[in-house]
Amino acid sequence: MKKITKLLQNRDFILFLALMTGLLLPQASTWTQHLTLPALALVMTISTMGISGGLFRSPRSLIVPALCGLLMSYGVLSGFIIGLSSLFIHDRELWNGFVILALMPPAVAIIPFTDLFKGNSSFSLAGIMGGYLGALIILPLILYRYLGSSQFALERLSVAAIVLIIIPLVISRILLWKKIDKNLEPVKGVIINWSFFVVVYTIVALNQNIITQQPLRLLPVAAIAVGSMFVLGPIIEWIGKLFRIDPQTTVSLVLLGTIKNYGLAAGIALTIFNKESALPATVSTIFMFVYVIWMGFRQRWSR
Repeated sequence: MKKITKLLQNRDFILFLALMTGLLLPQASTWTQHLTLPALALVMTISTMGISGGLFRSPRSLIVPALCGLLMSYGVLSGFIIGLSSLFIHDRELWNGFVILALMPPAVAIIPFTDLFKGNSSFSLAGIMGGYLGALIILPLILYRYLGSSQFALERLSVAAIVLIIIPLVISRILLWKKIDKNLEPVKGVIINWSFFVVVYTIVALNQNIITQQPLRLLPVAAIAVGSMFVLGPIIEWIGKLFRIDPQTTVSLVLLGTIKNYGLAAGIALTIFNKESALPATVSTIFMFVYVIWMGFRQRWSR
């Protein structure tokens, strides 16, 4: 019984279970799709409890991490995605999807991932804020040629920022003030892992038909997703070691430079174009969680 309990608390097993369940039993996604946003908000609330309130009393300390987040997400990752897409993608719908993906800010899931991999949570939070502020300018300008208006992009970014960053931050401060965080500490990891189960299962299940019926069309998409994580991540890590950046900050830089807001990308691509254009974001979401499992294994091997 103890072994089963331990297995049900293991992050890698839970994420793998979510992937397989989404592919084999997609029917429940009609209900779980309504739980994904609350699940992500819960993850953000639990994860940001570990961020010191002193961070926000010194705005100057946020400037460098915010600029690093903007550089890693748009300078490094966006450039990598666009570069590979221009070489390997000849399908117009898929190309549109990769353009949308490249324009996205960093994923808010970087915060809980930073916590899982013992990175610099304050640095990651400031980096995400920098990415979102940059996106509010970059995204509407580029999308203007497709939409003729930037209203939709601004609305989606604003909702994502409020629901997944601002509200969880406020709630986490209240939990700290009321000293409830100490009671949640023993179950913190379990809550985060099973919340991610809901998110991963839903994304995979909703796209199960495309994943299983059009595998050849997805090969170049998968190759770019793999390259932007499994290749780019170790390169950023190597550069961090070369410049003797502390390991915690390096973890944050790797995450900021390899993970986009795929959910937002899929939503915008689907609304502007069609479901085919949402494939790059969908496939990247699946590989993101495989990437997280892989990072966990690598971190344990290196100890």
